[in-house]
Amino acid sequence: FGRLDPQVLSQYLGPAIQDAVRRESGDVWAKLLEPVLPFLLPLLVKHLQKEIDDVLDLDQIVLSAFVRDKEVLVDLFQKVGRVELEFLVNSGFGFGFLLGLGQMLAWARLPMAWTLPAAGALVGWVTNAIAIKLLFEPAEPVNVANVFVLQGLFESRQIEVSDEFGQFMNERVLNSRTLLQDLASGEDHGDLYAFLRRHLPYPIPSHILKAAVAGIAEIADHPHRYPHVHKYVSEQLDIEKTLARRLKRLSPTQFEDLLHPVFQEDEITLIATGGVLGLVAGAMQTQLGWGGANATR
Repeated sequence: FGRLDPQVLSQYLGPAIQDAVRRESGDVWAKLLEPVLPFLLPLLVKHLQKEIDDVLDLDQIVLSAFVRDKEVLVDLFQKVGRVELEFLVNSGFGFGFLLGLGQMLAWARLPMAWTLPAAGALVGWVTNAIAIKLLFEPAEPVNVANVFVLQGLFESRQIEVSDEFGQFMNERVLNSRTLLQDLASGEDHGDLYAFLRRHLPYPIPSHILKAAVAGIAEIADHPHRYPHVHKYVSEQLDIEKTLARRLKRLSPTQFEDLLHPVFQEDEITLIATGGVLGLVAGAMQTQLGWGGANATR
């Protein structure tokens, strides 16, 4: 937020706040405020830059976006982890074949009705669990006998993933609109209102402060009406490149610790799905008689 010039930002915010005061408090207050606002707004923006952590909670913005709209989280997983998803699918053939040999041996030793379903469930579960483990471990590259380097697929793509993550977050989660919406949230019970009340003397009535917060909310909710504000904030903050640049600077372990939790909930689902599909496949084999005559007992 410190990248924003208080004078420039105030020039962009001023008309919307002035309109909100006129709408909420009347023409008299709007005219009284008009000559004062160009001097007052830059001072408030400077104070806001110093206290931004108390007024704007970035962690809460991201969490709220993911909780409010699960589709955002799904889209993030599909965009950033598409290579890993392809590996998960393709590796199932190899791991499934090798573990399927164990399933065959289990039936040969114990040809019961439950053998193939139980072994199939185990094979499906273990196959997906191994594949997912290889996506993220080991985080740091490991030199294996000077023959090849072993590293989690996700960490090995840190540069590419960082760019994609930054782009996604800027488009869907962290942008000028969401930042201004969070800034103006809560109306007269929000952090921005409390900030204004701390820095403006009490002779200034509460309805003026409410109108100022409403003006920020108006800018956030209607970017097409205030394109210059959003363009300026977006260009100065440069969230996409800033996020990508900082992610690239992390060590592989730090990178994994930061982004792995985004995918962990889906990991459990994927592993469990492998087990269920293996169980169903084993049951179908039994019903079709592929387990032999004794498998139906």
